[in-house]
Amino acid sequence: MSANDTGDETGAEPTPLAEVGPPLVDPAQAALARARAHARQQGPAREASRSSTYKRRPPPAQLSNGRDPMLLGSAVDGMVAELGWEHQAAVGAITGRWVEIVGAEVADHVTAEHFDAESATLHLRADSTAWATQVRMLLPTLMSRLVDELGRGVVRSVTVLGPTAPSWTKGRRTVPGRGPRDTYG
Repeated sequence: MSANDTGDETGAEPTPLAEVGPPLVDPAQAALARARAHARQQGPAREASRSSTYKRRPPPAQLSNGRDPMLLGSAVDGMVAELGWEHQAAVGAITGRWVEIVGAEVADHVTAEHFDAESATLHLRADSTAWATQVRMLLPTLMSRLVDELGRGVVRSVTVLGPTAPSWTKGRRTVPGRGPRDTYG
């Protein structure tokens, strides 16, 4: 095979890679190689001393003296307890976790509309009278589920409301009377 067969028109031999220049070095691979070499120099004694001195960290409540850093969840829980917001936070969990509490099918048709803190009554709104009746029949199960999720005494009663009737008033003036003869809820 001649020099012209390789595609080189001058007829010169191709230059080996070693003569082109220094090979490209990946900085991350070089740092990893240095770290591994340093670990090999430390030897197995370093590994044994590290595992024997390792102790399980105590929970954040035992670490905190008011100035130590703590986990965000622990800090929020402490603030909620300090301000007396346990009840409100538990009730807020109803709307945030409604699908988990009642299930996806019921949550598609029934929503937690309002919570009256004075009477500890949860008001639910169903999208049809059939679903309102169904949820009324499931109230004992729903109450036990709420007790499991929120604790005893947070929700004392549940009121199930049917769908709201559409407004038939048009314009600024209305005439008093019975209105349309249909039932809603």
